[in-house]
Amino acid sequence: MIDDPVLLNDWHVVARASELGASTARPARLLGVDLVVWRGDQGIQVWDDLCVHRGAKISAGRVREGCITCPYHGWTYNTDGECVRIPAHPSQKPPPRAHTNVHPVKVAYDLVWTCLGSPSGDLPPFPEWDDPAYRNIPCGPYPFNALGPRVIENFLDVGHFPFVHAGYLGDPGHTEIDDYEAEITASGVISRDIPIWQPDPDGTGRAAKVLYTYEALRPLTARFTKAQGEQRFCMIDTVTPVDEGRSLAWAIMAMNYSFEVPAEKIVKFQDEVTAQDLPIVESQRPELLPLDLQAELHLRSDRTAIAYRKWLRQLGLRFGTS
Repeated sequence: MIDDPVLLNDWHVVARASELGASTARPARLLGVDLVVWRGDQGIQVWDDLCVHRGAKISAGRVREGCITCPYHGWTYNTDGECVRIPAHPSQKPPPRAHTNVHPVKVAYDLVWTCLGSPSGDLPPFPEWDDPAYRNIPCGPYPFNALGPRVIENFLDVGHFPFVHAGYLGDPGHTEIDDYEAEITASGVISRDIPIWQPDPDGTGRAAKVLYTYEALRPLTARFTKAQGEQRFCMIDTVTPVDEGRSLAWAIMAMNYSFEVPAEKIVKFQDEVTAQDLPIVESQRPELLPLDLQAELHLRSDRTAIAYRKWLRQLGLRFGTS
C-alpha cells in the first residue's frame, strides 16, 4: 500500500456503477492495493481482492445467492466479508480469522467510491448531476502513466490550450491569458471568470469566447464551469491513484444546451482532447509535482496551479509531490 495519510483517508473511484451488473465482480487497484468490486444482494461491495486461505484473487470467483466464492478452493464469503463455507470441510464452522478486509462504499454520479482508511470528508460535489437542466455525459476512464497531481494540474491549466489543443480549445493566434485571481478556501482552490477564445469549446463545432471557473475540490479531484452567456459546460475530473506511476482519470461532462448533439460526439471530442494531453503529461519531469515554488518558473497565468500547489502543501500531500 502507498503510504500517504491524505489519500489513504480520501474517497477514490474504483468503478462505474452502471457497468457492474447483477451478481458480477471485477478487479480494481487503488494506492497499490488490489481490490474486488462486486454487486450482491446488499448492493455494491469493495474488498481487498484476497482470499485469506491461499491468497487467490476473489475477483475471479462467482457471485451467487448474495455471496462471492473464491475460484481456488471455493471458500464462500458473505456481504460482511466473513467466510461462511469451506467446501473441503462443509461441516466445519469457518474460524473468525477467515474474514477479508471490507472497505466503505458510496455510489454517486454513477461512480463507485471507496476509501482504504477512515474517510476524512464527503465526496466532491457535482450538483449538475441532479439538475434536470443539464445532460450528463460520462467519459473515460483515461489511463495515464503519470502521477495524479500532475494530471490534475494539467486539467487546471489554461495556458497550454493554444499549443496542445489547437483547433479545439485554443488557437496559436490567441495565446494571451488575461489576468485573474486564484483563491485558497476552506474547501479547496477556486479561480473565477478566466476569459479564453476557443475554436470548439465543447465538441459542437461552434467557436466562442468563454469564461472558465476552476475549482480543486479534493487533492485529486477538480472541476470547471465554462460559460457562454447562459450556456454552461461543466466537467468534473477525479483521478484514481492506481499505484506508483499509474493513474486513471474518470470524467463527467454536463451541458445545459445543445441537447440535439449526440452524446457520442461529445465523448469523441473529449477522447481526442485527452489523447492530446496524454503524451505531454507523461513526459513531464520531474514526475513528482514540485510543491516548492522555487523549483519551477511561474507566470501570472499559472495562478491556479500555484494555488493548487500551495493547497497541497497545506494538506500535507506526499504521494506524487516533492
